[in-house]
Amino acid sequence: MRVVVTGTPGTGKTSATALLEDEFSVAHLNDEVRDREFWTERDEERDSLVVDVERLETWVDEEYGAAGDSEDGTDDVTIVESHLAHLLPADRVVVLRCRPDVLESRLLDRGENDEKASENRESEALDVILAEAVEEHGVEAVYEVETTEQSPEAVADAVRAVVEGDREPSAGTVDYLEYL
Repeated sequence: MRVVVTGTPGTGKTSATALLEDEFSVAHLNDEVRDREFWTERDEERDSLVVDVERLETWVDEEYGAAGDSEDGTDDVTIVESHLAHLLPADRVVVLRCRPDVLESRLLDRGENDEKASENRESEALDVILAEAVEEHGVEAVYEVETTEQSPEAVADAVRAVVEGDREPSAGTVDYLEYL
């Protein structure tokens, strides 16, 4: 089973999934994109890489198996983590959410420039990644997890509950429009 953990940069994906590495196979895609050069160009204006999603998907399938490979949906769980993970085939999609003002502060604290932090704040307020995840996978496969005041351990517990089937799909439960 493939569970992707996605969300706007700064929502806590890497911190939470790092805590699950002893239980599940975890792929941190941003590392792989850089290390294996799964990108086609550098967007200088946005200071980011343009990812070749097809090549990335092929690598994930070869390395970890394709989504839906398990007959009962529980064997050989792979957690795939990245702000792009929802673009890949998945059995379940966890979208981490963080209040936009807190998210912007987190990004600035880790060295992002004002423009990029502001762009991500706006993206979070507009539910951009949530909308993409629902469009790609359907509302019945998407689980929102609000992380603003949660520890990485609590977020990891929420992801674990999704993997184990102890949490119901919950797309559309978080609303940050007031932060625009």
